Order: sequence, then C-alpha cells, then structure tokens
Amino acid sequence: MKKIFIPLFCILAPALVSCVSMDITPKAQGNSESWYSTELELEMAANRLYTIGYWDSPYQDPETWSDNFTYRDINWHRDSGAPLNGNLDGNTYITYNIWQQDYKLIAQANLILTYSGRAKANGVAEDIINQYRAEAYFARACKYAELIAYFGDVPYVDKPLTIDEAEAMERMPKDQLIPLVYSDFDHAIDTLPVSYTGTQRFTKGAAMAMKARFALYMEDWETVVEATEACMGLDIYSLNADFGDIFLMTTKQIPEKIFVIPRLATSGVKVPQWFVQNGVPRNAGGYGSDTPSWDLFASFLCTDGKPIDESDLFDPKNPFDNRDPRLAETIVPFGSLHCGWYFEPDNKTATAADGTTKSNQDCRLNQQYTSYNGLMWKKGIDDSWLVGTSWNQDAENDLIIMRYADILLMNAEAKIQLGTASQDVFDQTINAVRARAYGVTAADKSMYPAVTYSSDKTANMRALQTERRMETAKESLRYLDVIRWGLYKKAFNGYNYLLPDNTALENHINTNNSNDPDSDGWFWGDHVPEIDEDGIADFSGLLSAGYARTGAQRIFPDHQVLFPIPTYDRTLMPNLSQNEGY
Repeated sequence: MKKIFIPLFCILAPALVSCVSMDITPKAQGNSESWYSTELELEMAANRLYTIGYWDSPYQDPETWSDNFTYRDINWHRDSGAPLNGNLDGNTYITYNIWQQDYKLIAQANLILTYSGRAKANGVAEDIINQYRAEAYFARACKYAELIAYFGDVPYVDKPLTIDEAEAMERMPKDQLIPLVYSDFDHAIDTLPVSYTGTQRFTKGAAMAMKARFALYMEDWETVVEATEACMGLDIYSLNADFGDIFLMTTKQIPEKIFVIPRLATSGVKVPQWFVQNGVPRNAGGYGSDTPSWDLFASFLCTDGKPIDESDLFDPKNPFDNRDPRLAETIVPFGSLHCGWYFEPDNKTATAADGTTKSNQDCRLNQQYTSYNGLMWKKGIDDSWLVGTSWNQDAENDLIIMRYADILLMNAEAKIQLGTASQDVFDQTINAVRARAYGVTAADKSMYPAVTYSSDKTANMRALQTERRMETAKESLRYLDVIRWGLYKKAFNGYNYLLPDNTALENHINTNNSNDPDSDGWFWGDHVPEIDEDGIADFSGLLSAGYARTGAQRIFPDHQVLFPIPTYDRTLMPNLSQNEGY
C-alpha cells in the first residue's frame, strides 16, 4: 500500500509553502499577508480546530490496540504493524498518523496565536479575539499532551517556522514540555466560557478536564486533584442516570459530556464507515467482526462485587447473569434483542423482533466470518445504526473525549496515589460511578456492592483499575491505562482467545440444549477463568478443556511503551533522535 507522509514541515510559515496567488483568499487557509484580520476570518480559522480528523481517525482507535478488543483471529488495526504484533517502526501507519495529525492541528493553532493581533488592529473586539486564542491554546495543549503520552520527548513548536528552522528541530525533553502544556491549558481555562448556548465549542471545564488527564499520564497527582476538583466545582456536570444511553446516537448534549466533537451526518461528519459496518451483527446486515475480548468479558465483577473466579454467583453457562450492569450495556447479552434480532450465537436459527426466523448468521456453525469469540459490542450501538436491514452509513454518535465519570475516577486515583483517599472520597467518586450503574445513589449501599476504602494502597489501586476498566471500555482509554499502570507485560502479551472449532462448538451447543441440567455445554461449560490480582484473566483451563482456541499471539516488547519517531520526519530533520529499541 502506498503511504503518504505529511511531515513536521506542515508547521512552516504559510508564505513559504503557499502555492496560491496572493490575490486569492481561499476558505481553508487565507494568505499570510491579510488573513486573521476580521472576526469572520478568525472564526473560520478557529473552526478548523474542530475538524474531527484531528481528534479521530477511521484507522486509529487505541481501544483496538488493547486487551479489550479482538478482530477475528488477528491483531487488527488495518495495518500489519499494530502495537500488539510487536513490530512497530517509524513507517507504521498509526505511528505517523498520530504524529502528522497532531502537528497539523498544532500548526493551525500557532497560526491563530501568531496572527490574531491583526484583527485587533482592524477593530475586532478584544473578547472575541481572546476567545479564539483560548481555543487555539486548548487545541495545542491537547495535541502536545497526546504526542508526549505516545512519543515522550518531541519537538516543540509555538510559531510558524522557516525551512532552516524546521530542519534544525530537535526533540525537547518531556520535563521541559510539561510546564509549557500546562501553561497552554491554563490560558484556555482563564478565558474559555463555562458553557455555550447551542453550538458546542471548547469550554473551561473541558480545559480543566484535559489538563487533569495529561497530569494523570504524567503521574502529577497534585495537578490531577487540582484540575479535577476545579472541574467538579463548576457545578454544571453530573452523571447521567442511565449509563447505556450516554453513548447512543440519539443522545446529544447531556451534563455528563464535558468534551465531545459532535457528529452530524448532514455535514458529512459521521462515525467511520468501517466501524459501523463491523460493529453491526451479521443478521442485521453488518460484518459482526469488531468484538470485545474474552479478557474484557471476564473482567466485569459479579453483583456481590467479587471477580468471577471468587463469586458464588457466577455461572459459566450463563455468564451474563449476576454481573455488574455495565456488562450488559457494553457487550450484547446472549438471548437479548439487539439491532432487530435476538443475539443467540449458540442457536442455528435466528429470530427477529417480529418473530421472523432465518439461518442464524451470528452463529459460527452457519457463518465462519461472524464473531470469532461469540461476543458483540453493544456500547453505543442500537437500532439507530441500521437502515432497513443493513448497516447505517450515516451513524452520528458524538465522539466523546471526556465525560464526568472519568473526572471522578481520575480524582480517586490521584488521591489514592497521594495517600489522601478515604471512604468519603470513595463514596464521592468510585462508588458514585458504580452506584449509577445499578440505578441508585452512592449512599444506597445495600443496593450495590460498594467499594470499601482500605489502608492498603495496592488494594485501593486494584479496585480503581477494575472500576475504570468496567466503566470506560470501548472509550479508547485502556491502552494508555495499561501502559502507565505497568501491566502491559501481562495484559499485552499472550493470545486472543476464541470459540473452539466447529466440531467442538457444535458438541457444546448440542449438550447445552439437552435436558440434562448438569450438562457441560455452552458457553464455558463448568470452567471459570482465573482472574489474577491485577484483573487479568487466565483462559488456559478453558483451552485445555476444549472450550477455547487461540487466535493471534499478542507480542508487546518493552520498548513499545513509547512509539517510534516517524522515519520520514527524521530523514528531513536529521537532529530528531529516535526512541530506544527502534
């Protein structure tokens, strides 16, 4: 496949790279001599900061790089160099795509910050200019935060450069970059409004929240507490009553959403077609290929608050029963109605909502390319993803980058690390999040398995990690969480586990459908995966008993905790050093 590289040279001064007549001012980018002089020009320039391609890519979803995800029997990311294949290098698509898109948005922000003074000289009100400058500061901070999280030391650019300046660029040490990113976030926090009426734009709360996330990744716990509590103190955000509704296409502006990039199909801003097509079950016209992993499935606690291998409530033949309610909102329960059909991967016949039946295309005994592990994503997917009996090419779920539940969990994690957590802190944060899943308040402890504060920091962190995984699955957070928690050696090495071959699968299904209540059949028979102290599941027992087979091997060498610097930029800018191991 031919690869197109857009190097760090996208930060060059526009006059040096322009190929348009100086008499023409195109909509996308005005000429450097006159643009940014009016309120309209500033608004048009600032609107580019909201281009969804800078915040989301159809081929870049960190969730797919984690142990929460499987694609058939390979480590899938539309590129042979996916992180779990262990072969990242400077030419891998995901490597240069993050780098490219982040620096392109930084370049746009730098242009606004460099040239917006022209508007003041032209009579534009100072508060209008400051608003768009604050949006530029916010966007630049977010993108540097992302670059540092993935690459570590990176070049720092805060203005358009000449060719000679760009060629001489070096990577700035992370310790020097962190205060610069904080400063940009603080500029945004000082100026951005708390909220808008109608059009969604960057806000004060979004800047506080994203500063907290960056501080979390940098293990700056004091700043995490400061930023999360400032966000909480705005008193405009709250947990949505229904967990599952948050992510649906029909749910737009709600108090739990702090930072989103709205999608609108009529404007051509849609969920990437590939994810819709692969997320819809085959009975409903999709491919049913993007699936949650068995690792994620096994990680959800039972309703007594215990892992599946410790709880008397867990039944491996009915593995959705007596589980944390978020499981059924994240992964489609067996036998439930989903996208117009009852999801029964253990039945050769499919039944629709209206009673219509047909050969079950979500059963591997009929269709070899349906879900290889018998699971399907539910989070964010419902009938709105369908058009007739086929997948919807106009799905417009908001891209949720930050929500209030994450603020609460970040606050709890930072206080655990600082040693300032308490039962009151847990009740206001972790237990508030968990209780919402059960439809009650944190104070109703008889109605849900509340988390009890412990004097053991390790136990508290493990409770937090479990909660965060259950709450934020499929929200592109797991990959960096595992990296920063130091769990990648266990979580990212091993195998994807899949249903057994058809002969064994048919035997399990037929046994399960027999009249013997003690039959050892679907789903895992009588076998329960073991869950270790870090919440990582061991499926070797199921493999030995014939209830599973291995798919792709996950390989994640230590040096991949940082991505490689893209080769093309290093060719153009010889002073850019490479991360170790590449």
